[in-house]
Amino acid sequence: MENRDLVIIGGGSAGMAAAIGAYNEGIKDILILEKGEFLGGILNQCIHNGFGLTEFKEELTGPEFASRFIEQVKEKGIEFKLHSFVTDISKDKVITYTSKEEGVVMVKAKAIIMAAGCYERNAGAIGIPGDRPAGVLTAGQAQLFLNEYGYMTGKKVFILGSGDIGLIMARRLTLEGAKVLGVAEICAWSNGLNRNMVQCLEDYGIPLYLSHTVSKVIGRGRLEKIVLSKVDEKMQPIPGTEKEFEVDTLILSIGLLPNNDLLNHLGIPTSRSRGSLVNDKLETCVPGIFSCGNVLHVHDLVDNVVEEAREAGKNAAIYLKGEEKKATSEIEVIAGDGIGYVVPGKVAMDESLESITFKFRVRKPSKNVYIQYEQNGNVIKKVLKTAIIPSEMEIQKLLRKQLVDESSPITIKMVAKEM
Repeated sequence: MENRDLVIIGGGSAGMAAAIGAYNEGIKDILILEKGEFLGGILNQCIHNGFGLTEFKEELTGPEFASRFIEQVKEKGIEFKLHSFVTDISKDKVITYTSKEEGVVMVKAKAIIMAAGCYERNAGAIGIPGDRPAGVLTAGQAQLFLNEYGYMTGKKVFILGSGDIGLIMARRLTLEGAKVLGVAEICAWSNGLNRNMVQCLEDYGIPLYLSHTVSKVIGRGRLEKIVLSKVDEKMQPIPGTEKEFEVDTLILSIGLLPNNDLLNHLGIPTSRSRGSLVNDKLETCVPGIFSCGNVLHVHDLVDNVVEEAREAGKNAAIYLKGEEKKATSEIEVIAGDGIGYVVPGKVAMDESLESITFKFRVRKPSKNVYIQYEQNGNVIKKVLKTAIIPSEMEIQKLLRKQLVDESSPITIKMVAKEM
């Protein structure tokens, strides 16, 4: 069995940034395991621009952004293996992976960083009634077929869900000559970034149907029609509101989920994000196993992914060098009213801690609200937000000196501003 200091699972933006972060802290024995054909992950099929404004202070496409990190990985001599699919992790950090070249391989690591990204919800996840014809696919699949393989997915398209990839594909397909008849969103608000709503729908005259869902799929062999219905407050189709659309393609942009199964099988607790519960060092309850990027919680910007992943790499290096500070206590972090999830789920109170960075999303769009931090019934911080939406991740800091004590839970909640 091979022994390594640090094994990183996933060679996308998070995995590469984590490797670079650990390398810069003195860890040289690093192995990245990537199941795909190339490093870069999902970025390889994201040919639109808008990446790198924070990281590189310029606007790049996904492949351009990925190439910057691939170059760094290669320059530093960080080892990576492609076509390497991890099938198991044990609590004593034995990783099992398979590859065409090597077969089944086991590696013993001193530390592990999980950076396996996320996956899309598909038609089976939401159980759309009707037939099961060809022509129903996820937004990521459509993006892969068109941008990497050069295949048009259809000529008359409807999109269910207003996630960012779906919005971007509405524009992409329109530019390639397809007719996008509309985008439906089951919520009363869009789940995409505002800039994508404008640049991908409004600029091309593509209608958005809020509080609507696809209530039936019709087609023998190939998709022929969909039925669109309004939904009530319980998000159930309202009889009598049906509209038919003749289409040959239905694209689903109905959410991303952290690809966290390997750590789930270890019994590591998960947060509301469905990623692992981690502390402020991005470390799980198993010492030496860290998590970062979209496998921890779904990010809206890749720039935030790489910043978080570098921090995970740095913390893994500290762990490997035996330089971790002993925590005197641990504080639980609770996602309160109006908050979908919060990372980290715990804070390890050690002598090096000066501030805590919290990342979270709200449950619904709101205006003139406070993000309120409470401890022992005391309000220890309030941040006024004139507007806040679920599609944009919030990043806020809390200073250690603002804590009432260093053992009681911290609750983060959304509170309406009194007018």
